[in-house]
Amino acid sequence: MTASVNSFLGDSPGRTAIKLVVVCLIVGVVLAWLGYTPDNIVGSIRYHFLDIWYNGFEALGTVGNYLLLGAIVVIPIFVVLRLMSFRR
Repeated sequence: MTASVNSFLGDSPGRTAIKLVVVCLIVGVVLAWLGYTPDNIVGSIRYHFLDIWYNGFEALGTVGNYLLLGAIVVIPIFVVLRLMSFRR
């Protein structure tokens, strides 16, 4: 069971937790530098879902655009990272 957990996480649970804390800290500093706060982000998410509710299916096209925009960035990065880890 431990090997499957380590395989899923990519490392031991403790090391993975430490890595995630460090990355969260770095991203938090960058977002704070850009002027974002947790309230801004949560408020934006709340506003977006209210917008979907009030505008109905028209807003689903906006979500699709966000999904496509994110996929254009995330999928190539994922493929490159998997190829880099495959070579090891």
